[in-house]
Amino acid sequence: MIYLIKFFKFFFIFFIFLNYNLIASSTENKIIYKIDNEIITSFDITREFRYLALINPNIINLKKAEIFEISKNSLIREKIKKIEILNHTSSLSLNEDFFNQLLTENYTKLGLNNLKELEKKLYSIGFSLDEFKNKLAIEALWNQLVYEKYFTKVKIDKDKLKNEISRKSRQLVYNLSEIVFNAENKKDFEDKFKNIEREIETNGFENAALLHSISDSKSLGGNLGWINETSINKNLNIKIKNLKIGEFTKPEVIPGGFLIIKLNNVEEKKISINKDLELKKLITLKTNQQLNRFSNIYFKKIKKNIKIEKI
Repeated sequence: MIYLIKFFKFFFIFFIFLNYNLIASSTENKIIYKIDNEIITSFDITREFRYLALINPNIINLKKAEIFEISKNSLIREKIKKIEILNHTSSLSLNEDFFNQLLTENYTKLGLNNLKELEKKLYSIGFSLDEFKNKLAIEALWNQLVYEKYFTKVKIDKDKLKNEISRKSRQLVYNLSEIVFNAENKKDFEDKFKNIEREIETNGFENAALLHSISDSKSLGGNLGWINETSINKNLNIKIKNLKIGEFTKPEVIPGGFLIIKLNNVEEKKISINKDLELKKLITLKTNQQLNRFSNIYFKKIKKNIKIEKI
């Protein structure tokens, strides 16, 4: 039975790819955008869709025009990151051990057991392992660049975290999703939020994240997984506690944009806390949250200085 489910899931995704490719192949492959010296062709956008559907199959539920926009914006974002990285280093190379760790983490997320299975999966969508590695390298080097640039600005109140841990013998654990967006002015904010609300109502929060979010979590439909309440700032925690499962918050102002949080599920757990280990986890989580915000600010800043030309 499990085999049949996997077969039909594969066949459905394959059919979507085939249908999308037939549509794409009906038009000439041409350059659509030029980002400094980097180009994006119509075929590049088709291949990006295949890649995005590999890491999040829900994208196939969207309309063709929405799929095109998501794939196009994903490529533009990647090209801009690549350009900025190469302004600071001569190549897209990573330490081999770290690279192998990244590969293992990524094929595990896809439900695969080893590198050969990953290569086979990539081959099925017309991707090579080297192309996949290139994408991983760009993201890893971008994160490293953001870290080096902003780490000194990360502020962690260890005493506050220790107090929070000590108070908690039972704690809520939330399964959350996010949408992060930015706006130039009040009208732009209102228009974007209305569009996001409309998309959530029509196609669900996950598809709205794919379409509208600027956070790196967008490729996973905005899913953040399970997060302890102690890892969430006080004001946002209060708002999440007032949500019913399936509901989402109004946009919260964060550095570089606005944040919408959806409550997917909630559990209460009685915990025996290893305080030192929990503190390390919280420090890592808080650090990553702040670096993600700095990443959005940095990207928005450099995007303004890069020439994006529609051909």
